[in-house]
Amino acid sequence: MTQTALTGLVTPPRLPQGTLRIVPLGGLGEIGRNMAVFEIDGKLLIVDCGVLFPEETQPGVDLILPDFSYIEDRLDDIVAVVLTHGHEDHIGAVPYLLRRRNDIPLVGSQLTLALIEAKLQEHRIRPYTLTVEEGQVEKFGPFECEFVAVNHSIPDALAVFIRTAGGTVLHTGDFKMDQLPLDGRITDLRHFAKLGEEGVDLFMSDSTNADIPGFTTAEKEIGPTLERLFGQASKRIIVASFSSHVHRVQQVLDAAAKHNRKVAFVGRSMVRNMAIAEKLGYLDVPPGLIVDIKNIDNLPDNRVVLMSTGSQGEPMAALSRMANGDHRVVVGEGDTVILASSLIPGNENAVFRIINGLLKLGADVIHKGNAKVHVSGHAAAGELLYCYNILEPLNAMPVHGETRHLIANGKIAIESGVPEASVILADNGTVIDLKDHRADVVGQVEVGFIYVDGSSVGEITDADLKDRRILGDEGFISIITVIHRATGKVVSGPEIHARGVAEDDSVFDDIIPKINAALEEAVLNHADHTSHQLQQVVRRVVGTWVNRKLRRKPMIIPVVLEA
Repeated sequence: MTQTALTGLVTPPRLPQGTLRIVPLGGLGEIGRNMAVFEIDGKLLIVDCGVLFPEETQPGVDLILPDFSYIEDRLDDIVAVVLTHGHEDHIGAVPYLLRRRNDIPLVGSQLTLALIEAKLQEHRIRPYTLTVEEGQVEKFGPFECEFVAVNHSIPDALAVFIRTAGGTVLHTGDFKMDQLPLDGRITDLRHFAKLGEEGVDLFMSDSTNADIPGFTTAEKEIGPTLERLFGQASKRIIVASFSSHVHRVQQVLDAAAKHNRKVAFVGRSMVRNMAIAEKLGYLDVPPGLIVDIKNIDNLPDNRVVLMSTGSQGEPMAALSRMANGDHRVVVGEGDTVILASSLIPGNENAVFRIINGLLKLGADVIHKGNAKVHVSGHAAAGELLYCYNILEPLNAMPVHGETRHLIANGKIAIESGVPEASVILADNGTVIDLKDHRADVVGQVEVGFIYVDGSSVGEITDADLKDRRILGDEGFISIITVIHRATGKVVSGPEIHARGVAEDDSVFDDIIPKINAALEEAVLNHADHTSHQLQQVVRRVVGTWVNRKLRRKPMIIPVVLEA
């Protein structure tokens, strides 16, 4: 039977000498905050350290981090952090980890490290880094890591093969098997086959597209669509994509050059990342093609392309602000907006809100639903099956995906011949031990959400978010009352103020006598009452009345003062 995550907290046993322990702290059951901790003989190796972007049910939250509490007391045992590629969901939380210990070695490809170094500079952290390439082997304490080229929607992605005394693990990071990539760098299946011959005890593979049959479309198929759309557009073109999607930006540049248009990058992360990619040779920019956004007003509309952030509906990103009329770029009638990305689950409403806003402004909006303007960077079911057949792993643990993706990946593993009992469907915090070619679930540790809200990290709780949702959906009522300490008679008030509950505060006139009576009764019946107890009395009276009368459940803030 397939091994699944344990329900409830089950303290894992003491780790035996020579056994490899794997604990995912993020990326399972969600799209984002990918992070896995490997432990053997008292040392820790971390693979990826990314962020998760908030949903509408998490108002005010900027980012969600992996829960570092499992390693909080063992930071000195970390020998390295291996970063598989430069996407935010794999590197975005690194600054918050390095705040705790800033000399943890970061290991990754040239572009990956360049992107994280630029991010760390904003946090005023100077990291220790080691640049690696495909085929390179490095030793970090008891871990020997061999790096394998994989193709993804960002250049320079790497899988990592980890050799330890407890067994071997192949962690793919995010990957696909595009056979005609723009940069000519394919997923190295020969290297995979070589590792398969050596023996893969545990295969940890990207699950994002595991429930999609067949093979992922090649990135180069986007080019003809972009060229056709550029040829049809009569005014400005705005293309929104991830700020790290170098291949997509390259195709936009190529189409712009062919149609005699200038390109301006919009959004701080887009400007920063493309400057890095061009400097390192990952982005081929024809001379004179790029212009500063400050100069676009001097060009005819039919000569302008804006390459923007905000394809996921992020509230503060450039495209969102354009849709809201809060950006220096004013979208108008006849402009063409191309959303060259897929929808990350949870962002659908935000993206459709932007599409509707742009359509109201008169723009022609092109997206994945009505044109081939995006292909995925993740392996579909056929590609995963191909990998399982090449590697013939003894155990499989799907990673990087929601529950439906992990289950689909697990089924592919079983179909390829991995014994059902050797397929592990884990959650964040599931503890897996690998020894003698066998992987077993041995425990479950607590893993929560760490919210970044402005300058605060980890101070916002789920209870705070619940309060924010109530405030946003139901409004709030404040009741201020002054009573006589001995008699309970109301000296002043109750003053009732509401926001988002009713049009006029006079609607609460009927409840005032009930509050007075309840307070007087509470004081007479409980001589040793406290202000908190009296406030609870007010909360119950007002809450019951509002629920029955107005069919609302607002936040109620009572204040009772005794005189």
